[in-house]
Amino acid sequence: MKFQYKVDFGKLKWESPFEGVRHKYINQDDLRLRLVEYTTDMPPHWCEKGHYGYLIEGQMEIEYENEKIIYNPGDGIFILDGPKHKHKGKVLSKKALVFFMEKV
Repeated sequence: MKFQYKVDFGKLKWESPFEGVRHKYINQDDLRLRLVEYTTDMPPHWCEKGHYGYLIEGQMEIEYENEKIIYNPGDGIFILDGPKHKHKGKVLSKKALVFFMEKV
């Protein structure tokens, strides 16, 4: 099955769920398409929600329970759901821009 989406994120407003993070999103069918900008002001926090995304700009380090991985532009990011797969993100550049597809 092939998916194709065309979303004009420029027409959507930025929302800031917490310091150092802002995002624009749209729900399509059972997916949420989200453009997220992270800055170095993002506080360290552990997240248990799964992510499937693509790093567009900047550099991020994601710390899992047993390892750290550095992501660069063009890298895909796949993180499993649940407390057994906790992860913590850190921005290594001035900012990082990531496109996510998430189940709603």
